[in-house]
Amino acid sequence: MQIKTIVLALAGITLAACGSRHEHDHPEDLNSKPAYLGDISSTSYDGASDDLLTAGLGKTGLAAAPPAYADPAHPTPAELRRNAIHSNYRAVLDIAANSGYGTLYGPNVDAKGVAGTGEGKIAGSEHIAYTDDNVTLMVQVPAGFDVKQPCIVTGTSSGSRGIYGAISTSGEWALKNNCAVAYSDKGGGTGLYTFDDDSVNLQNGVRATRAAAGKSATFAPPLGDAERAAFTAAYPGRIAFKHAHSQQNPEKDWGKYTLQAVEFAFYVLNEKYGTLARDNKSHIVTLTPRNTITIASSISNGGGAALLAAEQDTKGLITGVAVGEPQIQPKTSSGYTVRQGALAAPGQGKALFDYATYAALYQPCIAGPAAPGRCSALAAKGLLNGADATAQQNDARARLRAYGWLEDSDPLQAAHAGTNVLVAVTYAYAYGKFSVTDKVCGLTFAPVNASGAPVPFTAEQKAASFAAQSGIIGSVVYEDAVGGAQAYQIGVSPGSGVADQSLDAFLCLRSLAVGVDAVSGAPLAGTLATQSARIRAGIAEVQAGGNLKGKPAIIVHGRRDTLIPVNFASRAYVGLNAAAEGAASRLRYIEVTNANHFDSFTNALPQSVVPLHPYLFRALDALLAHLRNSATPLPPSQVVRTVARLDNTTPLTAANLPAFAAAPAAANAIAVSGTTVTVPD
Repeated sequence: MQIKTIVLALAGITLAACGSRHEHDHPEDLNSKPAYLGDISSTSYDGASDDLLTAGLGKTGLAAAPPAYADPAHPTPAELRRNAIHSNYRAVLDIAANSGYGTLYGPNVDAKGVAGTGEGKIAGSEHIAYTDDNVTLMVQVPAGFDVKQPCIVTGTSSGSRGIYGAISTSGEWALKNNCAVAYSDKGGGTGLYTFDDDSVNLQNGVRATRAAAGKSATFAPPLGDAERAAFTAAYPGRIAFKHAHSQQNPEKDWGKYTLQAVEFAFYVLNEKYGTLARDNKSHIVTLTPRNTITIASSISNGGGAALLAAEQDTKGLITGVAVGEPQIQPKTSSGYTVRQGALAAPGQGKALFDYATYAALYQPCIAGPAAPGRCSALAAKGLLNGADATAQQNDARARLRAYGWLEDSDPLQAAHAGTNVLVAVTYAYAYGKFSVTDKVCGLTFAPVNASGAPVPFTAEQKAASFAAQSGIIGSVVYEDAVGGAQAYQIGVSPGSGVADQSLDAFLCLRSLAVGVDAVSGAPLAGTLATQSARIRAGIAEVQAGGNLKGKPAIIVHGRRDTLIPVNFASRAYVGLNAAAEGAASRLRYIEVTNANHFDSFTNALPQSVVPLHPYLFRALDALLAHLRNSATPLPPSQVVRTVARLDNTTPLTAANLPAFAAAPAAANAIAVSGTTVTVPD
């Protein structure tokens, strides 16, 4: 049950009055809503019928099937919120009991890591607003927030997810530790636009026409009616979504949006806990960065956003950083050296679009029944060696390793083929700020039927999109396939003669990434040259400088990460940071064996994968302890050597997931000497 719902249309209307009138308040001490924020919608949850962490579902409900809508064609905002929390919570965790859910992690596991018998619901208030960039920000304040030991933790969404995308990662840790959570969808989120009915998502998830929604739409492409009608007629069923098609390159502002979420949190907290001013309307600022610990956190894209926010923090908003598997792109791959054991690590500091387009060529060669067609097509173009499919697949794995993936990733390469295709196409549009109508490399997005042909979303699918979609929506469609548009896995390139999984389209993306023809090496010309320049300009806008300004920081990353491999991201960022900060750096890097990017693989691949999630929580625990007592040291940089299971019938226990070592053995210590980072084998 929602106990109280209010909308703040203007700054200064109280959320909760507490304290007495301040007799000597000054204008500069008054709490004021940031100018970039629109109306604020606030709701209180009782922690029983509904709550901040589980939307009333509790541990048991989160492990069950998605709750049904009373009217699937017209779900209510409360139902959409509930199902969005259900899907986002499960998206980044493995909910199988033998994988640790309910024992090592989950709502019922308390802040000290002790599993209880309850459902883990958390009472408190939730506050949501749009910024003037149409980014969704949200602040959750648990009922147990301690104004005497105040803390804020950022929860910028991972992937392209909506506002609840970090609910089970930094959001959960913060709520259990009685910290406020500052969430941001960072300019992504579902934002589904469908051409056939000109409809959009509103901030609360319900659907409306673009005209009716106006500025309340999460995303609407800037198309005129004639252009929309023409595209709809020529390409029925195609869709647009915010991350790919906003034409804003939102990643360039991920740090900014994370910092804005922190400022929003301070505003909400001071409205709740600040002393009432003499006008009996405004509040005196009580909580500030000087007396409040603020930790920038999250995972994947959200982890990268946290690092960027710390780099860009000019107001002293952030106290420290603790992130998992960050998607972070160093502005340079030189000026530092990454080594594993005695050897230089290949591929240090490569850009996401570079390695995603490389993966989109070779991973499909080792994935699924269509793999031999992709392999033979690559071989025919001189991009792969081997006399048969097995030899060609082995060469594909070898090329991926030579490019920068670790051998640890070999068992997971095939499972990542579809994901890297989605990443490559999404980021081509995002970095180049292309319109959905540009059909970059002949690639679009749409739902597809069993034959791979594009079809429209049903009314029920549209209605549930806020809760059901991850932010990258639909399947990748190759418009130029032989016989007409097809899902890329089925598409055949013109003149190929084999089921090559739309190879020509992905060679085109690869050419855009490297700036030359991916097969011949010849310079690009015309449209391709222009598109490549736009994409590379967009990439330059998102790259990190590595200067964390002396803030204490912990990065945890899985050695098996096959989506954001350590050589390209975290290892390289440690080197970049060493070059930028030198001896002033307080960054620690912890690499976890057997952990990969998706904890959801833990149950499916027990012999290869353990969850990284508990290590993010341990990093947050260690950072908070250090920030509250500087005599408590940060854990040293190290490799943590976990123990995978023989099969998924064996429960994962703490014995599989060793703690950080206070003094790691030499064989496990990660060393930073000057600008050289050495990671043990």
